[in-house]
Amino acid sequence: MTTVERCAIIIINFIFRGVEVAISYKKLWKMLIDRDMKKKDLQAAAGISSASVTKLAKNENVNTEVLQKICAALNCDIGDIMEMIPDNNQ
Repeated sequence: MTTVERCAIIIINFIFRGVEVAISYKKLWKMLIDRDMKKKDLQAAAGISSASVTKLAKNENVNTEVLQKICAALNCDIGDIMEMIPDNNQ
């Protein structure tokens, strides 16, 4: 089972338990800063669309294939680029 698949299972478990979570890609943006990369560099390296980069910037849902391409391009794990934040406003 890939890391992305494990992450998807965790999200599904949160949803079924009635706990809403928000996705944050702050770790991804920090990693790009640390590597002196711009969003356009990520787009080119991962082979993803500008629309996907825009969704990531807005902490919106993206296809798991996009996340896999980013992890492959940056040689990292899914937990290195995103995190799930429980919504405490319930």
